[in-house]
Amino acid sequence: MTEEKLIRTNMETSRLNPDGELLCLGIESSCDETSAAIVDSNRNILSHIIYSQIPEHQKYGGVVPELAARAHILAIDEVIQKTLSTAGKTIDDIDVIAATAGPGLIGGVLVGWMAATGIAQSTNKPLVAVNHLEGHALVPRLSATSASGVVESVNVEFPYLLMLASGGHCQILLVCGVGKYELIGQTIDDSAGEAFDKVAKMLGLGYPGGPAVDKRAQMGNPQAFNLPRPLCDKPGCDFSFSGIKTAARTLLSKESEPYSDKLINDFCASFQSAVVDCIVNRLQHALCDTRVRNAAPKTLVVAGGVAKNSAIRAAMEKLASENDMIFAAPPMSLCTDNGAMIAWAGIENYLVGNIVTKPVAPCPRWPLTEL
Repeated sequence: MTEEKLIRTNMETSRLNPDGELLCLGIESSCDETSAAIVDSNRNILSHIIYSQIPEHQKYGGVVPELAARAHILAIDEVIQKTLSTAGKTIDDIDVIAATAGPGLIGGVLVGWMAATGIAQSTNKPLVAVNHLEGHALVPRLSATSASGVVESVNVEFPYLLMLASGGHCQILLVCGVGKYELIGQTIDDSAGEAFDKVAKMLGLGYPGGPAVDKRAQMGNPQAFNLPRPLCDKPGCDFSFSGIKTAARTLLSKESEPYSDKLINDFCASFQSAVVDCIVNRLQHALCDTRVRNAAPKTLVVAGGVAKNSAIRAAMEKLASENDMIFAAPPMSLCTDNGAMIAWAGIENYLVGNIVTKPVAPCPRWPLTEL
């Protein structure tokens, strides 16, 4: 996203409510959830509404961008109004408006962004353009949980090492501060989430595939099928999941349909084990990277939709413990796309002075390293 398209400026002072709390209305519409939330600067979620479009897209096996954009248009006003009423607030009580400005499906992004822009302009309130990925990256600072499922109100301090797996993105990032990200490794082909969805589709488990694979994997044998671990014998921190997906298709082509429950369970367990091994291997390499060692992060974080996976959370918690680090992840409700993460990112950006001062043209691509 170029400077002409998005202008964020540093304010000399930050405006707080008289009681010391800053209230932010966050709006998210980058994919197949229309969501809004009100979050305060003391890390409290006052209200959080999500309208999921999954039923509309399930019969197609994935998100249809045109249908998603139309659904956002139909839902956005009601979602925002319900968010305000649930919190017992009016728009006059809100201090900052924040919305996703990219990356994402551009039709959906435009719906949420134009709604936020209209509210900000009509009420003369500051507006923050939030990078969707930064929303995922910062939400563990709002609230976090361990793999055992205990939700804590914590302050994950900068710097921290982040495994971000959301949609088509799969990255290892050194998070040094708001807007300060250093890319350590990334996928060179498919993302982990895409691989989960594709394998789930091969097995007839429907959409979204990740939760279905995770559930069936817990009943299967992870050694039943021999799947590759791409790049695990190579230096560096980049991922590759395309080979696992291709190997999965080849192995399944040798099996007779319809697949038995045992085969599906074993295949899911074997596939998930391969993905987990790849993630752990790449994170081990990242922990040895000079940039990471010099920064000395105390916390290992996973965020994004794939962070809901129980095996990935458990493996990363174990890796953190082995390296004398704290493990943190968003609670399950904040892993997938949601308005609370956008509201919190809005607060974090506002407090360091990042607000929009000129018209913004949202973009479908907006790397974190270009903030």
